[in-house]
Amino acid sequence: MAIYTRLRDLREDADMNQTKVAEILGTNQNQYSRRERGEREIPLNKFIELAKYYKVSLDYLAGLTNKR
Repeated sequence: MAIYTRLRDLREDADMNQTKVAEILGTNQNQYSRRERGEREIPLNKFIELAKYYKVSLDYLAGLTNKR
């Protein structure tokens, strides 16, 4: 799915590891890893936090547009 690919790509573009992103979201690396792989759903409030952190739109994160 585009969502999970975008999450990984944004994290890698920012030269961050999963542990750092997990800290930002108030979770642990294992849980974030499962979310990034699409094994667990990501709550909307966490999507909003990620969009703000990476300075992209929710539409971009969701794969609805290629415009950040």
